[in-house]
Amino acid sequence: MDIVFVLHHGDAEDTKLIGVYRSRERAEMAATRLRDQPGFRDDPAAFVIDEYPLDKDHWAEGFLSVPS
Repeated sequence: MDIVFVLHHGDAEDTKLIGVYRSRERAEMAATRLRDQPGFRDDPAAFVIDEYPLDKDHWAEGFLSVPS
């Protein structure tokens, strides 16, 4: 199974998609390159790498809106 590694920076309220990489090592190298840049250096621990298998649904439960 092919897998990609998605690098994000931020928290639940403000997340930036940085890139999609062929290996965890490449995603880690990108995080290292960006760690001292404006917008990232204030919270260098906020980099997150997620693994995603290709050709697979990752949100299959549907979507529900709750009226306020």
